[in-house]
Amino acid sequence: MELSSELVIEFMGCVPLLQRLPASSLMKIAGLVSVRHYDEGASVLLEGEVIDGIYFIWEGEAEVSGSFHADGEDCSEFRLKKYDYFGHGLASNQSADVIAISKLTCLFLPNKYANLLKPNSIWSADESSEDRCSLVEQILHLDPIEDDIFKGITLPNAPRFGKVFGGQFVGQALAAACKTVDCLKFVHSLHTYFLLAGDFDIPIIYQVYRVRDGRSFATRRVDAIQKGNVVFTLMASFQKDEDRFNHQVPTMPPVPNPDELLSMEDLREKRIMDPCLPKTYRNKVAIASAEFIPWPIEIRFCEPNTSTNQTKSPPSLRYWFRAKGTLSDEQALHRCVAAYASDLIFLQVSVNPHRYKNNKVSAVSLDHAMWFHRSFRADDWILFVIDSPSAHGGRGFVCGHMFNRKGELLVSLTQEGLLRKAREAVSAPKPKL
Repeated sequence: MELSSELVIEFMGCVPLLQRLPASSLMKIAGLVSVRHYDEGASVLLEGEVIDGIYFIWEGEAEVSGSFHADGEDCSEFRLKKYDYFGHGLASNQSADVIAISKLTCLFLPNKYANLLKPNSIWSADESSEDRCSLVEQILHLDPIEDDIFKGITLPNAPRFGKVFGGQFVGQALAAACKTVDCLKFVHSLHTYFLLAGDFDIPIIYQVYRVRDGRSFATRRVDAIQKGNVVFTLMASFQKDEDRFNHQVPTMPPVPNPDELLSMEDLREKRIMDPCLPKTYRNKVAIASAEFIPWPIEIRFCEPNTSTNQTKSPPSLRYWFRAKGTLSDEQALHRCVAAYASDLIFLQVSVNPHRYKNNKVSAVSLDHAMWFHRSFRADDWILFVIDSPSAHGGRGFVCGHMFNRKGELLVSLTQEGLLRKAREAVSAPKPKL
């Protein structure tokens, strides 16, 4: 019985042990495993034998038995079924018998390739990549802690905004979902809800629910949990690539080349020195710049202007963005980075027509949706075109399109958020004496 590499890769997407692996490692393993068959009652491994590799159950069942069994112990805990695994990554003696209790088919990975199961990152198998890893790739790294459960943290040098950044929730939750789907399927749409503010001082637990697994599509739900509460939830759909129909209606507007535009850092410095801007505003920008944590995403505005955050302007914006540094090649990572970056400057555009002196508006994301149309690299320039068609009932609504430099439509997005007048800080009462 020969198995195609495509079937093997799909199978490995359901094996919990392999959730920590980058796609490149899974592709290699798919080409290295061999198929082993056993009749019912046959010994797969015997106690005392030298284990020569790792076995993944493709079909059938096996039972573990040996001197370690205690009387009355639940034997179901030692019954192995499809997607279970046993063996050892290093040559050692087997501590129990493994017996086939039905016709059994296993995929076998020899010990000499066991290092593929121990990557430094969920995104890259390159040991040297850890030192040169992009900051946003580090932010989107998760630690698998149980089957379909991952842990994420807010790095000290990651954007915070007084709470866990919404884009971090979107990017990390999508990363968790991606790690439970075989690497031949890519996210094509996601829908999220921001439920509670996140605490950046404590880890975030991402619980993944396998809603559906099909040959062409897979669906996942992810809950982000802190202090026992679900603070954020995501639904994502994944599809195996198909080459069928192709058209595009939205066109990329004429904008300057990103290489001709100032970076956010240079633009901020220019505003501090610009005599056309109010002194109080320039001083605030200078103070904020000293405390500013640089973003892991580089942004260049297509239409830099002298407006302040209290100047009325049209509900639209265009800017180029890309990840700082070089990202690993896994396409899932690049889509997670675009999801992360999409929340940096998006909802704020709906506030533009409502800006005026002494009117401070608080904008809080409520939900966020993305549709991925084409593959791309998030460490190459992407144009984000944003419009806000409506604000009403205390909610602002924004739509966006992302294009590559060739004008191909990569992603379509929408977001709705709560818009309210910001509360003024209450000063402490002065003593009368």
